[in-house]
Amino acid sequence: MANFVPVSSPVFISTDSLHSILSHQTLINHFQSSLTKTSASIQSPIRQSYEVSPSSSLLLMPSWSSSPSFPYMGVKLVTHFPQNSATNLPGVQATYVLFSSSTGQPLASIDATELTLYRTSCVSGLASKYLARPDSRVLVMVGAGALAPHLIRAHLSAIPSLRKVVIWNRTAEKARTLVDRIQESNDGSFEGVSFESNACLDEIIGLGDIVSCATNSEIALVKGEKLKVGTHLDLVGSFKHSMKECDDEAIRRGRVFVDNEAAIVEAGELVGALQRGVIKKEDIVANLAELAAGDKVGRRNSEEITVFKSVGSAVVDILAAQLVYEIYTRVSE
Repeated sequence: MANFVPVSSPVFISTDSLHSILSHQTLINHFQSSLTKTSASIQSPIRQSYEVSPSSSLLLMPSWSSSPSFPYMGVKLVTHFPQNSATNLPGVQATYVLFSSSTGQPLASIDATELTLYRTSCVSGLASKYLARPDSRVLVMVGAGALAPHLIRAHLSAIPSLRKVVIWNRTAEKARTLVDRIQESNDGSFEGVSFESNACLDEIIGLGDIVSCATNSEIALVKGEKLKVGTHLDLVGSFKHSMKECDDEAIRRGRVFVDNEAAIVEAGELVGALQRGVIKKEDIVANLAELAAGDKVGRRNSEEITVFKSVGSAVVDILAAQLVYEIYTRVSE
């Protein structure tokens, strides 16, 4: 986007506002065009993580730009309370605070619980444009939590040929409920796409042209031997060594890509596979910025299996916050 003049006082951008001004297609396009132009100028230290209790944590994710053409800095404050699912509260909640990097002026406070869902799913959507087969027809969604409907929308936006979505969740009722909710939304964005749930994961993994996972699992859910030739495996859930959504065989069979280098040291699937010698660090083909820039080749043919592991980064957070802030202030004028 062009150089932007900030408003005189900070604004609050709510969940409702996000839904009214942002689409998954818009954010995927923004990441695709902006990652290569701005990522080199954005500083993003390793996120700080603090254990609040044995099961909960606080994370701080700062970033700032050194370029006059991208005059922003910001920090995302995240809480991870997985036990909240028992009380129907989100397990991950967050706020993003955006500042001017030229004056230090506060610009906006954004509901980053929802922004993170958009940002995370659109990173996966952008990756699927490079790594999934362009004629993919079936998406298998592993997990039915808050991120699942966003991932479904992002993949459908990125790969228009998708015509069927099969949802699995450890609690089968949650998968059925998500199917019903999507079908009842009737907003036109799912036209021509069928939805169903299935309680047997091993039975449906082999159906997926794209298999997208968003769980907190600490046991391998996706067995590599079940993946069919040409599948794109999208791993979103794990961000600790103890967490993993697929087994070593899935990593061994696939060409592996990451959203950023932190995935290699944080994600249980990759950390474990590296420790056990299943792959070497040099086997990680590329990160998302390299794919978007065309510096590295994504999918090479229709037969290979591709694996994309994301753990999130402050770079895509600030890019998402920038887009939301600039659209919000423009439509509010």
